[in-house]
Amino acid sequence: MKKKSDKKLGMERPISRRDFVQGAAVVAGAACQSGALAAGGRALPHMTSKGGSTDTSVIDYPPIKTGMRGSHSGAYEVAHALARDGAVFTTEEPITEHYDLIVVGAGISGLAAAHYYQQRFGPTVRILLLENHDDFGGHAKRNEFHQSGDMVLSLGGTHNLEWWRFSEVVKAFMAEHGVDYEAMRDKMTFSYGRDAPKSPAMWFDQDTYGTNRLVTNFNLSAQLSDADIDSVPISEAGRLSLKQFYASGPTLEDWSEDKAERMLVNTSYPDFLRKYGGLTEDAVQLFDKEEHGSWGLEMRAISAEEALWEGYPGAHLFGEEWGEDGSGYPVAMWPDGNASLVRLMVAKLMPHVAPETTADNVALAHFDYSQLDEEAAAVRLRLNSTVIGLENTDKGVAVTYASSTGKLRRISSQHAVLACYHSIIPYLCPSMGTSQKEALKYQVKVPMILTNVLIRNSEALDKLGVDAVSCPGRLHARLFLFKGIQTGGYERPENPSEAVSLVFWGSISPPKDAIDIRSQLRASRQQLLDLTFSDFEREVRTVLDELLGPAGFDVAEDILAITVNRWPHGYAYEYMQLWDPEWEPGKAPHEIARQPFGSIAIANADAGASAYTHVAIDQAHRAVGELSDSPSIVKPQ
Repeated sequence: MKKKSDKKLGMERPISRRDFVQGAAVVAGAACQSGALAAGGRALPHMTSKGGSTDTSVIDYPPIKTGMRGSHSGAYEVAHALARDGAVFTTEEPITEHYDLIVVGAGISGLAAAHYYQQRFGPTVRILLLENHDDFGGHAKRNEFHQSGDMVLSLGGTHNLEWWRFSEVVKAFMAEHGVDYEAMRDKMTFSYGRDAPKSPAMWFDQDTYGTNRLVTNFNLSAQLSDADIDSVPISEAGRLSLKQFYASGPTLEDWSEDKAERMLVNTSYPDFLRKYGGLTEDAVQLFDKEEHGSWGLEMRAISAEEALWEGYPGAHLFGEEWGEDGSGYPVAMWPDGNASLVRLMVAKLMPHVAPETTADNVALAHFDYSQLDEEAAAVRLRLNSTVIGLENTDKGVAVTYASSTGKLRRISSQHAVLACYHSIIPYLCPSMGTSQKEALKYQVKVPMILTNVLIRNSEALDKLGVDAVSCPGRLHARLFLFKGIQTGGYERPENPSEAVSLVFWGSISPPKDAIDIRSQLRASRQQLLDLTFSDFEREVRTVLDELLGPAGFDVAEDILAITVNRWPHGYAYEYMQLWDPEWEPGKAPHEIARQPFGSIAIANADAGASAYTHVAIDQAHRAVGELSDSPSIVKPQ
């Protein structure tokens, strides 16, 4: 098959402010000696938005920005200069602002820390949250599209409320913010691509498999039939090995429980499939990217036991019954993911920003970003502000940050909470002890990508009978239609003729020769940072042309906007059987890493070694509880 040119793919067609942030680089070198940062970029065009937002420019309302989002240009360069390049930032600026609490990071854990600080010390305490991105929420990113006067919401990061895991602390937190997650679940039909008559499906692309083929009703975690397998474009030997694997009876049933446990814990899932399932290499490769969206990892990084927990096949070899795979559990969700939870938190902390916002209208509520850093408010949130240093003093904490204008500023507080990534903290607190620094560096975050493509309608997917497709040969391992969520006041009919968000979900495959899991993740992170918006655009256009083109999708005309949520520091690191020992209580890296450091406490999902919203909230509660009593306004030094 002859590949289409960029022109035929529509790369030259105007879409919603394509790549407008690509040239907005921050030059950090100037700050090393002078204490100032130089920034470049261009003015952003005006956009009218409806369905909850007032007329505003994209500068004033970040959720409607398209192009490269997540870790976008201007959000990470200063931190990279500090941590990667060893830059030394100096300034003679005096301390000019004083707070009871400064929070580094305005994601879920940072905002929850502000909430708990108010609860503990009273509503009049003065709090400042500093956030390096141009929007609050961290990974809970809201993507908002406007088409023909209609608003389409989609996910930019954190997805679900998994309420069956909630602690009593988190349950109380949700109640305090008016969140009824069980009622939310009742208003959802969305199930990650399991609604359409021929879903789930797997698409085999021309570049990887030598043919362009969509295989419907195909789920590797279910018991596949010979007819299912016959459609898979791999070698004849590979198809035969799949048939024998899925049809085989117990072959390891005589193993003792201890022997089976040792093998499963110490064997990667692909090796298990090869050695005990009899699969050929091309058959094993079908599974490689199945956990890119959920774990952000190749299957070779996951133990056989972990894979079986997730519902992948193989338990039948021990005589276990075939069951449902682990990806269909019920969840509660807003139409922008947990960005709506973040908005509820901001509205509670700063009511003047979004008056009368409740859990019932939060998805449509107007947020006035110009009021986030209101001088007279008890709680302030300052965007585009990258913290580069914290120092314990005899009066609290001194904080240095790079402001949105590029100027280095110094402020102080009685307490500080670090709700940023663990890996940056050793560079923010250079006087911290070596053992704690090493523990903080142990947890390398897992890269994550969520690319939202606003398409004119879903008619092509409906014609094919699918709403989710796995793509084992492509950059994004999975794509799915994002609709069927009527929560937070958002009510959008599931009309196939209306514009809809198509979510591309995945990670970056690491080099196979990386020494260990952390080396793999660092290599994946760099590869992700090296990709431009044009790379992502070309990829999604190619996929949609080959996948949906036969069903009438015009890739040059039917793509309306693209937002790439790039998260090189994505999921919190969770300990894994193949790579991590079992530590004694209190001795695990995340437990050592989160210890208070003077008047500085640490709160984030890393501190719980678990990449979930409820964990971030629990850790904020713990961190605030570790701060010393009786805050008082810090006097100028």
